Amino acid sequence: MDNHSYRWVIVAAGGLLGCVAIGAMFSLPVFLRPMAEETGWSITGISTAMTFGFLAMAVASMAWGNLSDRFGPRPVVLTGSVVLAASLALASRAQALVEFQLLFGVLVGAATAAVFAPMMAAVMGWFDTQRGLAVSLVSAGMGMAPMTMAPLAAWLETGYGWRAAMLIVAGVAAALMIPASLLIRRPPALEATQSGIAADDAMPQMTVAQAVRSPQFITLMLANFFCCATHSGPIFHTVSYAVTCGIPMIAAVSIYSVEGLAGMFGRIGFGLAGDRFGAQRVLVLGLLAQAFGVLAYVFVSQLGGFYAVAAVVGFIYAGTMPLYAVIIRENFPLRMMGTIIGGTAMAGSLGMSTGPLLGGLIYDRFDSYALMYIGSWGMGLAAMLILLAFRPFPARQAPQMAAA
Repeated sequence: MDNHSYRWVIVAAGGLLGCVAIGAMFSLPVFLRPMAEETGWSITGISTAMTFGFLAMAVASMAWGNLSDRFGPRPVVLTGSVVLAASLALASRAQALVEFQLLFGVLVGAATAAVFAPMMAAVMGWFDTQRGLAVSLVSAGMGMAPMTMAPLAAWLETGYGWRAAMLIVAGVAAALMIPASLLIRRPPALEATQSGIAADDAMPQMTVAQAVRSPQFITLMLANFFCCATHSGPIFHTVSYAVTCGIPMIAAVSIYSVEGLAGMFGRIGFGLAGDRFGAQRVLVLGLLAQAFGVLAYVFVSQLGGFYAVAAVVGFIYAGTMPLYAVIIRENFPLRMMGTIIGGTAMAGSLGMSTGPLLGGLIYDRFDSYALMYIGSWGMGLAAMLILLAFRPFPARQAPQMAAA
């Protein structure tokens, strides 16, 4: 198979890897109540494993990305796949809460991070055209997790209990992810050059140290942090908010399904729009729309209103995320894609970790979620303004940076 055709194999493998990895990590909410009932561990204690997972993803993202730049994406993604499956299997046997928090939170979170940045970087290297569509399809695979792995975990739990279910999920992860990771190849543009400098790199003299100190990298990190902080609280607390409005739990949970389904269309739509109109322009408009989308939750109290807002918010927030990788590819050398994408992913994971905590504190203090949504709107506007300030590297800057 020639490279032009094989690049779509990379996209398909990336989508599958992301779906299984994210799905395995996000199976924890499905197991939450059965685990608490069987073990006597507190809901808060078990949920803390998820917070550890986000923090571990943040810490590990840049490291995995850097390793993929040095050794290629295949060994990194393969290692992450093996560690993920092993961690899930060990977590299913955990006898103490702190043991579970370390195995599921720290190890599963760190292993999941081994998929995102290396795969996004690999896909960016394989595509000279249709980059927005390609990276959005990989992201869409990750977005399939709530509709595939979560129902599988729930079905297994009802039949076999949470420990056996988690062990089976570990087996499924190993069976799907290890073969898929073997399909991953380093981008041809880097394979063809001994120096690791691709022919289309606009700034071949730039070092990693210069890149991570650049205003462009810092701006993208800040924008992604505030972008993820904008939607993390609404994603985590909207079901709870709907229940406080008198909506039954079963119906409230279905709001997530609407959001997830809309997100599938959002990823593809934003990817195509980014290819046509420019990733930065589309992302700025998306961040502005996201800010007002989350604010709209303040004004709804009926299920129909929740569905409408969830569809809009899901479409927008899922669509914006892949465009950061496209902007990075347009501004940084291909040989450091993993490191730079990993850095922005780290900022995004930290942003995601803020919403559940802040939303809970606001509700406990004011007995209302309104201020959380208003705060999310403010962070959304901040993300938009920060990205609006982003300026691509001017070509004439290359020799100056080389001399620095």
